[in-house]
Amino acid sequence: MKKQTLFPVLLAALLYVSTTETASAQTAMPAAKSATASTGKDLAASAALSPNHTTLLKALQAAGLADKAKGAGPYTVFAPDNAAFDKLPAGTVATLLQPANKKKLAGLLSYHVVSGSVMAADLKDGQVIKTVQGESLTVGVQGGTVTLKDAKGGTATVTQADIKTTNGVVHSIDTVLMPAK
Repeated sequence: MKKQTLFPVLLAALLYVSTTETASAQTAMPAAKSATASTGKDLAASAALSPNHTTLLKALQAAGLADKAKGAGPYTVFAPDNAAFDKLPAGTVATLLQPANKKKLAGLLSYHVVSGSVMAADLKDGQVIKTVQGESLTVGVQGGTVTLKDAKGGTATVTQADIKTTNGVVHSIDTVLMPAK
């Protein structure tokens, strides 16, 4: 699917920027107060640079999305970091990475992508946004912190926001979002 192929491209921008940020910038920060960063580079060329998103990169490869990192945008990616994947029940990541689960993994990853270039300041408390996977996320904004509620009631917090890319924007999150299907 064309929409699913852009996820790795946008993720690459996050990965590039997160390796160039200071340690304090990588800690949780209110999304509305975060500085806007821009890679100014082709997103695919920046992949695999972040030590904080290696699990996501493995997932992209296992889902067959890593090599399909070209496409038109704009899109917004909510990119789970390694700690987000570590929160999943034991064995979940290993199971998802198996070839037999490629389609399920691709669906999970595309649940983290929405159409359009959405900055943190554009998100409103209670707003419902549709993912390219087809399901929705509910936005929460409290005191400048942006959260996303998934279909199963889980909540992810944006820890690094507004990373502008040539094809959209990336927000790093602390929890893997779970679709209903």
